[in-house]
Amino acid sequence: MLEGIAAVLFGLLALSRPGITLGALIVLFAAYAFVDGIFAIAAAINRTDLSGHWGGMLLRGILSIIAGIVALTWPGMTALALLFLIAGWAVVTGIVEISAAIRLRKVISGEWLLITAGVLSILFGLALAAFPGAGILTVVWLIGAYAIIFGALQIGLGFQLRARGKRLERGFEERRAA
Repeated sequence: MLEGIAAVLFGLLALSRPGITLGALIVLFAAYAFVDGIFAIAAAINRTDLSGHWGGMLLRGILSIIAGIVALTWPGMTALALLFLIAGWAVVTGIVEISAAIRLRKVISGEWLLITAGVLSILFGLALAAFPGAGILTVVWLIGAYAIIFGALQIGLGFQLRARGKRLERGFEERRAA
């Protein structure tokens, strides 16, 4: 349920401040890339990779720092790459959620919410990949709308699971009392 609430809040922020949202995503990625690069280089220098592959760690660190510089230098290109990353993430997330719903359908009720969230996620990812030229701000709005709908579905699933948990608790208490 908390994941759903966070998604709805993120979606509302993305819809109300799309330029800031996109800029923040790019800056966060750049900061992550820099920090990751620094730690990877430090690990290579200290040779903490006991397998003897410190050269690969050093290369990863350098590439990560370059990615951070590219993100800040060419934010438009970074935004497009981020768009495809988000598209891939949405498709994979959708597949995992549908799979989880199918596996859990005998355990939970309301699995249709998880399936719907998964289908929505896949459709969203495919739409992003198919129409990247629609404009990055439009994509941020789509991300915001997706996050709100996805979050609402997750909140609904959370309520379903909570109700099921309470029913199970009552059943256990009745058995103990008997």
